Amino acid sequence: MKAKNVNLLFAFVAVLLFGFSCFCISRMNQTNNQLINCRNHVLEFKEIMLRLKNKSENHHQDLMQVLYQMKRKAAHTTRSSGNFLEKKGSILSQHETLPNQFEILKYFLPHLRTAGKLYPAIATSKGRAGVSFALGISTINRGNHTYLKQTLTSVLSRMTPEEEEDSVVIVSVADTDESYLKSVVRMVKTKFRKQVQSGVLEVISIPTLFYPQTLLDKKTKTDSESWQIKQVLDFCILMLYAQPKATYYLQLEDDIVAKKMYFTKMKDFVNSLTSKNWFFIEFSVLGFIGKLFRSKDLTDFVHFFLMFYETKPIDILLDDIFLIRVCISGEPVRSCLQRKKGFRIQYRPSLFQHVGTQSSFPGREQHLKDNYY
Repeated sequence: MKAKNVNLLFAFVAVLLFGFSCFCISRMNQTNNQLINCRNHVLEFKEIMLRLKNKSENHHQDLMQVLYQMKRKAAHTTRSSGNFLEKKGSILSQHETLPNQFEILKYFLPHLRTAGKLYPAIATSKGRAGVSFALGISTINRGNHTYLKQTLTSVLSRMTPEEEEDSVVIVSVADTDESYLKSVVRMVKTKFRKQVQSGVLEVISIPTLFYPQTLLDKKTKTDSESWQIKQVLDFCILMLYAQPKATYYLQLEDDIVAKKMYFTKMKDFVNSLTSKNWFFIEFSVLGFIGKLFRSKDLTDFVHFFLMFYETKPIDILLDDIFLIRVCISGEPVRSCLQRKKGFRIQYRPSLFQHVGTQSSFPGREQHLKDNYY
């Protein structure tokens, strides 16, 4: 009888263990299912955040485009006034909301500190932004010698339609003679009507307000030192205007020609770089021609140029900022220069050639040629 009771007890315990095992397995399966569901939710959340991030970036570009369209419309003046500029004034209304990158000028140019919101005068623009490359060309009156039409023909004709869609060419008229500005606008709208209408080509001008009065006096226009000082300011203002428009900024001059397929070669080279530590890229060895910068770095460059704009030409200042940013304190300059290839990248062969013989400085001739072109 006792043996029978023991067997019944064992059987009961076995049933309990089996039931408990089944319960545990069920709970484990539920837990595994919950973990799988949790993982799936996390992955789904990551996908949603990625889509939102992409949408945010796209919306940012769209907002920048709308912002510049609003600026262009707000800057438009009636033709009955006889003013060919879309925006004549250099000081914006206090109610206009535009990028404030020009405010840094007030730190270095005391005469601007009491001015309102600063912005260049817009001669023609569709407000293009959100592109990969902005190409800046500064021009002034060289009297009977002009190379701007040749330069623009070379630069624009050697882009593919797709490259035109992903770039903007900005001509900055840095001349106080309004008749020269009128001639440039007339030439551009006549010879490059398609590019003006599509928005790939813009013309702006630098109002005299931006310059210290000492640079506007007649006697300084034939002074070499004053000419160099003004040139640094001209480039800085053009850089500030171009900065929010593109990922990269390429500095050109108004008396150059571009090599065939230069844009494709430049774009492919930039995209092929594995290192992101480069300081700038030289697509020409001459002066300030063909220097490519990341737009996000332009503010640092402009700050440095403005700090020393009265002391040296801009291409020499570019050498100085390179040494300051790259060289280690106490390191011999020769040792630093040996490491420069990774920071100051030189592309060969050069993509741009200098063709002007009449300098932008009155009465001076120059016959500089890029031997690597």
